Amino acid sequence: MKKMEEYVRAIPDFPEPGIIFRDVTSVLQDPDGLKLAIDSMMGLLDGVEFDVIAGTESRGFMFGVPIAYQLGKGFVPVRKKGKLPCETVCAKYDLEYGSAEIEMHKDAIKPGQKVVLVDDLIATGGTLAASIQLIEQLGGKVVKVILLMELAGLKGREKLDGYEVASVITYEGN
Repeated sequence: MKKMEEYVRAIPDFPEPGIIFRDVTSVLQDPDGLKLAIDSMMGLLDGVEFDVIAGTESRGFMFGVPIAYQLGKGFVPVRKKGKLPCETVCAKYDLEYGSAEIEMHKDAIKPGQKVVLVDDLIATGGTLAASIQLIEQLGGKVVKVILLMELAGLKGREKLDGYEVASVITYEGN
């Protein structure tokens, strides 16, 4: 059986020279890779008590929904601003060049709910930190953040200090 790292395609010099882009689409396209990714991420939740899974747009949806389904939990989407139809709460965060905003429905998380946050990758940590802010604003408690990949060289985990963060694969560089 292949290791998870073998399913992730590395694309050098994208989006700019010197960057190695870790492409998750190669994982999604391979049935064995996708199964291994979902099973490995679910394994990061062994012994964790929680009520609901929240996932960030869009790759957090791809991994969060099947995990929620397999574990009999609900799923809450964290979306880009302007994509949700009901009343929302919003958080702004910084990107490498500029800023972005994400939203959740105001009624998506109930006060006291224990939440697992799912995404495919942590780089600088901005999206995940903003997602945690929204969950807590609604009264939820983030009990764990799980990821398929972590780019440790970008130090995104530092933005999530105080939260339990686990990734299936850790790349030491950027």
